[in-house]
Amino acid sequence: MSDAIVEGAAVTSADTGSGGSRFVRACLRRPVDRTPVWFLRQAGRYMPEYMAVRKHHSLLEICRTPEIAAEVTITAAERLGVDAAIIFADLLLPFTPMGLDFEFVAGEGPVVHTPVRTLEHVKALRTDRVEELQYVARAIEQVAQHFAAPRADGDELGIIGFCGAPWTLAGYMIEGGKQGGGDRNYIETKKMMYSNGAAWSLLMEKIVTVLVAYAQQQVEAGADVIQVFDSWVGKLSVRDYRQYCLGWTTELVERIKALGVPVIYFGVETASLLPAMSETGADVIGLDWRTPLDAGWKAVGAGCAVQGNLDPIALFANEDVLKEQVREILAAAAGRPGHIFNLGHGIVPGTPVENVIRVVEWVKELSAL
Repeated sequence: MSDAIVEGAAVTSADTGSGGSRFVRACLRRPVDRTPVWFLRQAGRYMPEYMAVRKHHSLLEICRTPEIAAEVTITAAERLGVDAAIIFADLLLPFTPMGLDFEFVAGEGPVVHTPVRTLEHVKALRTDRVEELQYVARAIEQVAQHFAAPRADGDELGIIGFCGAPWTLAGYMIEGGKQGGGDRNYIETKKMMYSNGAAWSLLMEKIVTVLVAYAQQQVEAGADVIQVFDSWVGKLSVRDYRQYCLGWTTELVERIKALGVPVIYFGVETASLLPAMSETGADVIGLDWRTPLDAGWKAVGAGCAVQGNLDPIALFANEDVLKEQVREILAAAAGRPGHIFNLGHGIVPGTPVENVIRVVEWVKELSAL
């Protein structure tokens, strides 16, 4: 792994966010007047405005067209009244400049047509074409400009950039996309991880190199925070995570923090991994809904902020049930600095928009000091 970590990264990250939005202050475990709230996949197929755009543009066309990506990002943030806007993009966008073509196939999700399975495949991956991803930065610039003025309550809207984590991106590269059905054992990925150390280490190094440069573009464009998505990290044992992934993820987190922004690190099915995930040095650990928030916070330790963790399917519940679940999460957080209200994963298609808006309003009302 590279040793090119900027000295004093943690100090830089904290100092830069000191005068920012309540969202950034919460990321840094600083006092806020109420709990900030935003949602994973808050721009998506549950929202009529987004589906109107999708009638004319593919997912990748939206991602790669700054004006459209900014539009759907802004529309969702304004419609819901959240405290942060996450740029509309996709985890797999860095694959193209690395020389790995992919597409989204109806009913299958992302498909990588030539999976990375050998050392020779890994050696062929490029790390010198990250400038091709500047369209994401251009979209962030437009979002940041749109939300530059303080809102009615005097707060600034937080702008979130993001990237995938090394393990999750490696899984997509090696398996050839998102595995269908219930067979998500990541057999080919783990085979390389266990038996081809040279290929695995080189792949991790190249992914981290590209992601750091990609995150830098986003920060320079106006992102206040970078979220690192480790969507499939829950498929690893604690032993394997520590041996094969923790060091690389830690390097990624440290190098992004050295850019002067907080880092949110999020995974799914991570109850057993939470203590190890906190060792990456991420400012915020995202909690999925399977672990109670107070238990998850105890597992990551008092030195981390936490994000979460309403079950996305609770958004389909009736008003009384949904509001009670919101109350329970806020009660578990107990008003401690460092809680960002979110879902335990992303909003799913078919979710009633009015329930999403209700949750935002309830969090603002119930958490206000």
